[in-house]
Amino acid sequence: MDISTFLASLESSGIATGIRNSLYIFPLIESTHVFGLAMVFGTIAIIDLRLLGIASTRRSFRFMASDILKWTWAAFAITAATGALMFITNAGVYYHNFFFRTKMLMLALAGINMLVFELTAGRSIHRWDKAPSAPLIGRTTAALSLVIWITIIFLGRWIGFTTTRATPATPSEINFDDIFPGTSGGTTPPPTNQR
Repeated sequence: MDISTFLASLESSGIATGIRNSLYIFPLIESTHVFGLAMVFGTIAIIDLRLLGIASTRRSFRFMASDILKWTWAAFAITAATGALMFITNAGVYYHNFFFRTKMLMLALAGINMLVFELTAGRSIHRWDKAPSAPLIGRTTAALSLVIWITIIFLGRWIGFTTTRATPATPSEINFDDIFPGTSGGTTPPPTNQR
């Protein structure tokens, strides 16, 4: 099965069709996706700012991270699930969209960046846990994390503005009388004299 056939089968699935045909389901899924992404970014930002020594510098990094990261992972699961549901409704268009592909690349980079932190500064937390900031590699991964997640948010918004199923009207199809009812030929009729 080639990719085009696979994408078409996703779009024609019962779930995708149900979401597309509903007036309320897609906006609800999209709103939940945005809420989840806000939670993901918000909790990651708290961790990154602590690593950079900008916020919560008196708190133990280990205890703060254990309190916050469970919320990050829960929000990420919600965001991934709702993102997948939105994707299947228009899979062919999303798959070929530059901003969608770049967002997926940035998500992969976010994962790699987190792995780098875990394999470096994360292995020596016991040494700097109560220090105001992480070692250089921890601060570097935190700064990169903020940049990556802000980029992901911007790319997500661009996806919404660059994907559509609708065919835009050509100038010859536009009827200004439909846009401005009550006018004829673009001019306002003269008022009638009523007593």
